[in-house]
This record gives sequence, structure tokens and C-alpha cells, in this order.
Amino acid sequence: MLQTNSEASKATSPRIDTAEMKRRFEEDGYVVLRNLVPRPLLEDVALRLSDEFNAWKKGTESFEGGGLMSGHLNCFPGELARGVMDTLRDSGTLALGQELLPTPPKAARIGCNFNLPGSVAQHWHMDGAFLKSFLIINVAVVDTDLVNGAIDVVPKTHKRFYKFWEFAMQRVDKDAARLPLSQGDVLIRPSTLWHRGMPNYSGKPRPMLALTLGEEGVENEDPCSVAGGRVQFQTNWFTTSLMGRLRERTTVMAPITYSAYRFARSLVGNKGYASF
Repeated sequence: MLQTNSEASKATSPRIDTAEMKRRFEEDGYVVLRNLVPRPLLEDVALRLSDEFNAWKKGTESFEGGGLMSGHLNCFPGELARGVMDTLRDSGTLALGQELLPTPPKAARIGCNFNLPGSVAQHWHMDGAFLKSFLIINVAVVDTDLVNGAIDVVPKTHKRFYKFWEFAMQRVDKDAARLPLSQGDVLIRPSTLWHRGMPNYSGKPRPMLALTLGEEGVENEDPCSVAGGRVQFQTNWFTTSLMGRLRERTTVMAPITYSAYRFARSLVGNKGYASF
């Protein structure tokens, strides 16, 4: 059973120093809250997500490409994330999020990065457009380290817009930092912080929940109940078309080709700065 009792959540939640969190968030572009979500709750989420994935692979909704070759899938956890959402609310984490980056109350979406065994490193990126920043609250569903794909971030890159050629030529990623997280730790970051998913060398999937707050066009009374609250696995970066699968295979086999493409594209226009 998922633990949703608000009093239990409060009892296990550390006190949040809002002023210190805000200072770190503004300076580095992220903060980490340790031991916030109860481990038993997350053990259940991890097990059930794994079961859902194994069933999905055998079902009619599965697809080819779409992130399977690179090893990074998106996932909608639905009602499985209900207890986690309760904990984030009751612990004051959602209130902290409003202090760090105020957002419309209904602009909330729950997702999950499902990092598969054998995955490859993603390209450096930010999420969405720089002018339309939103907040991301990541929850480590399992212990996440350098073996199973701890996220790689570049501190302070949320402060200004980088075209990809600038990011590459200035070697901005020299200041990158891997962020190992224990099960139950919470990472809060703006969408404009440059980051990448990393290889999973373990034999098990590495799920990480992602609550986004303030995304344009998102309006949910209850993020967990979307689509009936049913778990769904979705594409990540790549499409499932023939060309999409070819592009994904090429990117996995020769990642420099995609980097060169992004470099050339960034020499003209402001792609990534705004959606226009």
C-alpha cells in the first residue's frame, strides 16, 4: 500500500530552510533536499513501475525507437505517484517551490524519466525555451549514483541564455557536476539549467519522478488523475517513425553527428531562447 497519510509525511520530513534554499537556487540553479520522501513508499513505486514496463513491452501500446535505443523514456506514473505528491505537499516542498519560482497553481504535470539499462549519455540541453522558464521537482525513486545514471548538471547556466555553439566553444560543461541522490532525495531546478541524462550501467531501470510547475499550456486540477491515472510510457526526444529511428540509431552510434547538427543550427537564429 502507498503511504498517503499526511501526518506520517510530516513526521518524516526534514525542516526546510527557505532562505538558504532560495540563496542556493538563485546562485547555483538547483537545491537538493535529503531524505524527504519515505523509502517504503518509493520501494512500492519502483516495483510497480518495473512491472508496468515489462507488461508494456509485451503489449500493443509499445513502440520502436522513441528513446528505447538511446535508453531514455518518458513515463507518466499516474496514481502511482499519489503518495509522493502528498509528501511533497505536506512537507512544504511545493510551498518552497512557489518561493523559488512562483507558478500558477494548476500548471502542474507529473512525469518520470525512465533510464534503461545500457542507456547512453544524452546531449547537453535545457528543458523548453529560456524565456518560458518553469520549475522541476525531481524525486529519486531509487538510490541513484554514477553506476545507474545520476543526472549531470552545469551549475549557474540558468542565469543566461547560451546558443549551443557558445556552450560548446566556451566549454561551459567543464564545470559540470554529477548529482548522486539517495532514494527519497529531492532535486529542485529551473527548466533553464543545462543538464543531461547519463548512462545506466546497472541491470535495472532507474526511474526518477519529475513534477513540473509552470509549464505553458498545462492546467490540471489533479496531475495524478490525468488519462484516468493509468501508467503510460512515452517517447523521449526521438520519434517512432522510420526517419526518427534512423536518427536515433545514428545519434547513439555517432553522437558527434548530432552535436555538429546542433552547432550549425545554433549559428543562426535563437532556437531555444523562445518558441518564436
